[in-house]
Amino acid sequence: MIATISLTACAAGGSDPGGAVCPPVVAYEKAVRDRAAVELEALPEDAALVGMMADYAVMRAQARVCAG
Repeated sequence: MIATISLTACAAGGSDPGGAVCPPVVAYEKAVRDRAAVELEALPEDAALVGMMADYAVMRAQARVCAG
């Protein structure tokens, strides 16, 4: 589960030849990331939030790639 938070992904190039507007990636302090990991681990594996956080991790990685 903790690994899910740290996912990295490759983003495909956008279809807009003029370039994409990349969303900002909020930087969280290590203490906050550690607390979130503990809280996520405490959830049941079938909790909806577990899947949503995995999606969020992928979107953050894609936003980082987008920003270069």
